[in-house]
Amino acid sequence: MADSTPPTHTTAHPTPDRPVYVIGGGPGGLSAAYALRARGIRAVVLEKSDHVGASWRRHYDRLHLHTTRRLSALPGLPMPRRFGRWVSRDDVVRYLEKYAEHHRLEIVTGVEVSRVERTPDGTGWLLHATGGRELTGAAVVVATGYNHTPRLPDWPGRSAFTGELLHAGQYRNGKPYAGRDVLVVGVGNTGAEIAVDLVENGASRVRLAVRTVPHIVRRSTAGWAAQYSGILVRRLPVALVDRLCRVQARLALPDLSAHGLPRPDTGLYTRVKQGAIPVQDVGLIDAVRKGRVEIVAAVDSFEDGGKILLADGTRISPDAVIAATGYVRALEHLVGHLDVLDARGRPVVHGARSPKTAPGLHFTGFTNPISGNLREMAIDAVKIAKAIARDGSGSVSRLPG
Repeated sequence: MADSTPPTHTTAHPTPDRPVYVIGGGPGGLSAAYALRARGIRAVVLEKSDHVGASWRRHYDRLHLHTTRRLSALPGLPMPRRFGRWVSRDDVVRYLEKYAEHHRLEIVTGVEVSRVERTPDGTGWLLHATGGRELTGAAVVVATGYNHTPRLPDWPGRSAFTGELLHAGQYRNGKPYAGRDVLVVGVGNTGAEIAVDLVENGASRVRLAVRTVPHIVRRSTAGWAAQYSGILVRRLPVALVDRLCRVQARLALPDLSAHGLPRPDTGLYTRVKQGAIPVQDVGLIDAVRKGRVEIVAAVDSFEDGGKILLADGTRISPDAVIAATGYVRALEHLVGHLDVLDARGRPVVHGARSPKTAPGLHFTGFTNPISGNLREMAIDAVKIAKAIARDGSGSVSRLPG
């Protein structure tokens, strides 16, 4: 794994032999770099941190993949069997390090790309990066990550809150919260798992603020992983999948209405199409049934004296608030001027397709499919490499041999 200064081309007429620049050294970027290398194309990964897999290193301690080991491997290297079926955060990091080393990927760390634009002659891409670097590439793969920048809502009165307030991205484990009253805001997979972790580490009271009731699925039922179902239903009609999931939920899951979690009104796959992934149960159902995690209304505002006003008019005074309120892609400064993002800041196309206004610009890792993020990034990587080899065959830098 190289850690040298990337080549710089700033002449008026750049050389036609250019690498493909991959922005981001996470799973999406590494797999894209490998797939390009496998086709004999030189790919240079630019990673702003000092290590690959930076976002994975920041996740909370108990995190395990909700997708199986076999279906989470990146192209060209299986995950070791010793990692078990549900791979831990630390083992994912080990795997990414090994992946980069095994495939001898060209990675430059400590380099952050701030802006991507067409070269003056329109034949390639110019990247503005750390230290005034200007890098010219034949194509660009943006893989800066789904969990890029923590999103913390600007609740009224938030700045006056006297308790502890942190985003879930800063949470590591529940040990510091033993004996404390904690409110977790947000019932996605992260919020649900943090709530369980707090209970297991001895928090005196754990409340989970819910704005929209989620769909909950078992991570595995009789050995059948939820991911398998996610793969099978992807091409079925949305209404049909909604009906099937509704029946399955009534058979496999208890009714938690009395505990504040009624069954959702809208279908599971309808929600997925809107960008809401179901919560995979890793202990939340039992914790709610036993009253160890209390479901409360969404946060409305913060008040003086450490009080929080909930949407139903209830006031609570937790010692700490952990906001599992998601992330933003933060692509606007990087590529927003290229007319390649939708109204929500997401790439208008993904994977092998380039925007019509930006040929040779690809995005990977900005969706959250029920079939598994790592699996889909692995598939995307191969498709992206094929597209670049086809469309940029006359200008991309080729590896020797």
